Amino acid sequence: MNIALTVLQTVAPVFLLAFVGFAWVKAGFEFRLEFVTRLSMTLSVPCLIFVALMRSKADPSALSALTLASFAAYAVLTLVFWVILKLARLDRATYLAPLIYGNTGNLGLPIATFAFGETGLSYAVVVFAVMAVLSFTVGIWLVAGRGSLLRVVREPMVGATILGALFAWQGWQTPVWLTNSLQLTGQMAIPLMLITLGVAVARLHPAGFVRPLILSLVKAAVCAATAFFVGRAFGLPHTALAVLILQVGTPVAVTSYLLAEKYGADGAAVAGLTVVSTLLSIAIIPLMLALLM
Repeated sequence: MNIALTVLQTVAPVFLLAFVGFAWVKAGFEFRLEFVTRLSMTLSVPCLIFVALMRSKADPSALSALTLASFAAYAVLTLVFWVILKLARLDRATYLAPLIYGNTGNLGLPIATFAFGETGLSYAVVVFAVMAVLSFTVGIWLVAGRGSLLRVVREPMVGATILGALFAWQGWQTPVWLTNSLQLTGQMAIPLMLITLGVAVARLHPAGFVRPLILSLVKAAVCAATAFFVGRAFGLPHTALAVLILQVGTPVAVTSYLLAEKYGADGAAVAGLTVVSTLLSIAIIPLMLALLM
């Protein structure tokens, strides 16, 4: 009973805020998705990442191991899903990147924060940063046949991760007035990302539900199992392992749909994956938390 209550208290704010965004759009109110997304990814998320790492109480060796484990997990997922799609005779340009890279930002960061506090957030931003680097390079290459290393270098959240890790490693702290300002700015990130997730899902128009449902279930099972075995192989402590499983197991990100539309893949198919996997996460994420907490 205590576990069930804890899980409910963890996931309720996440899905309630996402529902606010969904209901906002369905009510016909204006929501400038591009502006809010840019505000989050350029300003509030980098501040959140930097402060979380700078003030992290996590063992630096655990953060390093988690970084390596994250790269390894995504490498394994790339191989496994490549084989699955080949056997299923599905278009790899459309399905491979969405199956590999989950919504570690809009959904993963809030869940890790509510479930495991500041330490969980510190671990979550590491996986988020690794996923961001890979999605802007390998992920774009999988969809379009080319990557963008320059875009990775220019991303504020990547710079914030490197700077935050440097401060944590050296034991440096920014002045109190600056830390408070950065922390306040970063606090915008989680509610903004969750509301934006609801808005994005409300605006997507999936084509069919059977194939997205099957692929979403396969994604959830394969991602969770891969993260578990890779995390154990790297000797991650319990909280780091739990966060890795949660982050790698998040549903398909809305950015996968945007990339599919931009580079000529089947956007409707990816929209279906995004909507169905996000709806499934309402049941899957509480179940994962019940097993991990």
